[in-house]
Amino acid sequence: MPEHFPLKLVASHMLAASVRHLAFVRADGSALDFIPGQFLQVHFSYADGKPTKRSYSIATVRDGTADLADPIEIAVSYVSGGAATELFAGLAEGDTIEASGPFGRFCLMPSDHNRRYLLIATGTGVTPYRAMLPSLRRAIVDRGCEVILLFGARSPDELLYGAEFVRFAETTPGFRFIACFSRVMPDVARPDDRKGYVQDHLSALAPDPEGDIAYLCGNPNMVDACFETLKNAGLPVPRIRREKYVSSR
Repeated sequence: MPEHFPLKLVASHMLAASVRHLAFVRADGSALDFIPGQFLQVHFSYADGKPTKRSYSIATVRDGTADLADPIEIAVSYVSGGAATELFAGLAEGDTIEASGPFGRFCLMPSDHNRRYLLIATGTGVTPYRAMLPSLRRAIVDRGCEVILLFGARSPDELLYGAEFVRFAETTPGFRFIACFSRVMPDVARPDDRKGYVQDHLSALAPDPEGDIAYLCGNPNMVDACFETLKNAGLPVPRIRREKYVSSR
């Protein structure tokens, strides 16, 4: 049975109008080790007392092993009328929640020997890629791997962790960050900013069935559309790793 443990909120801020970044520590004094790409489950009850849970990818960027002082970070989308939204909206620093994990296999694999990673996301689906940044840097340095992050948002205000990804691209040769805006373009666009949806721009990256491994995380419609594009380009299904994000009330 998965271990349950208390998480205490130590800091938070709004990433966008409806997305909150939260940082926790384990209130029992233990460290939480995880593999970048894994997720936690948060346990709580509806107003009628019925237990429920929600899953959130770990967004923590960690170089090295777990430390007691390391925060466990997640990004939470607020959904109107949602039970989880009510829980997190009322959470103040020092408050605790119950969690379990980590879970999941949406991770970089030690056995990977690919020439390029295609990381594709929308919304809070980008959080596991934030956690992967140190591992991606090692893959770039140690084996000359290239990495492209293709991230979709409606507007610059909703480009979660966008400044961090831009900075990482500027300081890490071999990493490219392409931002796709479906509604509003930035006032001053970067050369790698695009208008439209991520699925509109995936083919232009010339997916390579021999050299690429792709990760898809976010809106189910985007995941399905990109999965078909990659399959049609010849990528074997095991080289297309998927995780769908569905907003739950």
